[in-house]
Amino acid sequence: MVKVYQKFPDVQVLTTKGPIDFYKDIFGKGRWLFLFSHPADFTPVCTTEFVGFNKVYDEFDKMGVQLMGLSVDSVYSHIAWLNDIEQRYGERIKFPVIADPDKKLARLLDLVDESSGVTVRGVFIVDPTGTIRFMAQYPIEAGRKIEEMIRITKAVMVAYKAKVATPADWEPGKEVVLGAPTTLDEAQFRMKMPNAKAWYLVFKKYEELPQDQRV
Repeated sequence: MVKVYQKFPDVQVLTTKGPIDFYKDIFGKGRWLFLFSHPADFTPVCTTEFVGFNKVYDEFDKMGVQLMGLSVDSVYSHIAWLNDIEQRYGERIKFPVIADPDKKLARLLDLVDESSGVTVRGVFIVDPTGTIRFMAQYPIEAGRKIEEMIRITKAVMVAYKAKVATPADWEPGKEVVLGAPTTLDEAQFRMKMPNAKAWYLVFKKYEELPQDQRV
């Protein structure tokens, strides 16, 4: 079973933008990956999600994140569906969509609902080293909140870059927290810091982070 902090599968895939090698074409170029799977083409919830993700494509791209879709449909089905989305809703899908009819990648990522044979609504955020930093699954019946997808991506990226953590309800620009101390000396030192609430809880202002550690 795939887990957070494990390496993303080293495979090549066929997409609506042509073949893609994750470690060469994405991680090898220093980019992050936001991969989301959907149950099937030409379905209502998935269509609304694709329209929603496409509207924020540029925001992901500016952060250095490659947005990418996935389902077990064929590339021909993807092409027909994306053309239909453009014609009906005026959204020309900018990101590649993986065709995985043999379910190879879907099974490696534990995304297949065995009762229906389709992919569940999975999300994977992967850093430039190929390490999975976030993963989640949503029920087939419930669409994802796009705004939350952006928020969690930024939270994961800040934590990775600045070696900090993000507290409950964190939003970009808000205070972050330092990781828990691992020695008595460090714990006692933490209590002397201006934003310490306890030896194990110390806040740090977002604007105090170097520019290259922000998102």
